[in-house]
Amino acid sequence: MYFINQKIPDVILIKPEIYGDRRGYFFETFRQDLFEDFLGNKIDFIQDSESKSSKGVLRGLHYQLSSFSQAKLIRVIDGVILDVAVDIRRSSNTFGKHVAVELSGENKHQLFIPRGFAHGFLVLSDFATVVYKLDNYYAPTQERGIAFDDVKLDIDWRLTSKEFKLSDRDKKYPILSDATEIFD
Repeated sequence: MYFINQKIPDVILIKPEIYGDRRGYFFETFRQDLFEDFLGNKIDFIQDSESKSSKGVLRGLHYQLSSFSQAKLIRVIDGVILDVAVDIRRSSNTFGKHVAVELSGENKHQLFIPRGFAHGFLVLSDFATVVYKLDNYYAPTQERGIAFDDVKLDIDWRLTSKEFKLSDRDKKYPILSDATEIFD
């Protein structure tokens, strides 16, 4: 398992070692001991979630408030997504910057997104099944978001906005500069 800090070093790409032969393949999807050694601190994932979406579905950019915030470990079982993490920690020197990584059932890469980031993804394939490990429970009343199309974020989603399928909620989030409930 290889751990690679991204342009925002707190966001980590994880590349597994995949062992394959004529029968198929095998790889470890998660090793807490190796991950914690790399992070230098403990992490306790307590919830797993899964979603299946069709091409053009854009989910996000979501986050949860303060003590309800979540670190996430994202991977794709089948299909391809563009996974995006936006730093919303006002005190961070990377505030408002983002990391965008292609995750797929084929490359088997994972993205670790720490607390203090908004997260979203866009499905690039016909369908994609995405699984998340979370270190805090989902709390619907504590969920917030920022606009996926905030021009200051400068996210290249790779598809045209005509191809996007969004929830009504995701269409209404404010741009980052207007978001009042983000991390200090």
